[in-house]
Amino acid sequence: MSHAIRVLATGGPEVLQWEQVPTPEPGPGQVLIKQAAVGLNFIDVYFRSGLYKTPLPMTPGMEAAGTILRLGPGVADLREGDRVAYASMPLGAYAEHRVMPADRLVHLPDGLSFETAAGMMMTGLTAQFLLHRTYKVAPGDTVLIYAAAGGVGLVLCQWAKHLGATVIGVVSRESKVALAASHGADHVLLAHEDIPARVRDITSGAMVPVVYDSIGRDTFEASLDCLAPLGMMVSYGNASGPVPPVDISQLAAKGSLFLTRPSLVTYTAKRKALLSAAEALFAVVEKGIVRIEVEQTFPLRDAAEAHRALEARQTTGSTVLLP
Repeated sequence: MSHAIRVLATGGPEVLQWEQVPTPEPGPGQVLIKQAAVGLNFIDVYFRSGLYKTPLPMTPGMEAAGTILRLGPGVADLREGDRVAYASMPLGAYAEHRVMPADRLVHLPDGLSFETAAGMMMTGLTAQFLLHRTYKVAPGDTVLIYAAAGGVGLVLCQWAKHLGATVIGVVSRESKVALAASHGADHVLLAHEDIPARVRDITSGAMVPVVYDSIGRDTFEASLDCLAPLGMMVSYGNASGPVPPVDISQLAAKGSLFLTRPSLVTYTAKRKALLSAAEALFAVVEKGIVRIEVEQTFPLRDAAEAHRALEARQTTGSTVLLP
C-alpha cells in the first residue's frame, strides 16, 4: 500500500485528503516511480477548485521527481533506478508512488537534487517555451512579467535578462521587490500601481512588445494597455480568476495586438520538443544562469496548508511537497 492526496469533490483546500491507496502497477509503456519531491503549481488549484474540469475522484499534481522502481512492458530507454522528473499530464503527482507514461519522463542530471527538479520542471519548461517559442525574446527587447517573484516569474526574469532583455517585473507586495530585483528584474513595480503609466515612463512612451501575464482577470486590461503596436499579450495563468469574454475589436483599437493563451501541455506534446526544452532548461540551471529557488517545503500530507499559502500570495519562488 501507499498514500496519496485524493479529491472526492471540488472546492477549497479542505477537499485535499491524505488517504491510503494501493500501490499501482505499470502497464505497457509506463513506469512505476517512487516519488521523492512533488511540485506545487497554480494549475493544481484550478483542478482542485473545479475551474479546470476532470473526472472525480482524482489525485492532483502534474510535476514531480523520483526514482524508477519498475518498468512496464515495452519501455526501452529507461531503467530501474533511473532518476527522472516530469511536468505533464496525466494528473496524479500528489502521491508517494505513481505510474507515468515513459515518454513523458526526462532523465535528471546527477547534479540536480530531487527537490530542485520538482521546483523547476513546470516553471522552467513554461519559461522556456514562453521566451523561446511563444514570443522569441531578443537582445534589446523590454518585457513585462507579472508575478515576478513567483515560481515562473523568477525563472522568466533571469532567463530574459540573460537573453539581453530589459525586464520590468510586477509583484504583489513590497516584501517581494528585492527578490525580483535580485533575479534579473531591472524595474520592479507593485501591483496596486498604475502599471501602464509606469511602463510608459520606463520606456519613454514606447511600451513593450510582450507581456507575460499569469494573473488573469485582475490584470488583463492593464496588460493590453502596456503593449506597443503589434505587441503580444501572453495570458498564461488565472491566479486572480479567468479572464472574462474578450471583445476582439479592442485588439485592433489598441494597436493590432496579438493575444495567446498557451499551455505547457501543447508545447511539449511531442517528445522531441519535451527533450529539447528540458535540455535547454537543465543547461541554464547547471551553468548558474537561472537559479531555482525552492523557498517553501511542506509534507505532502499537508498539501491543503500549502494550497492556502499559495492562494494567499504568501509564497515566493517554488514550493515543494515532500512525500
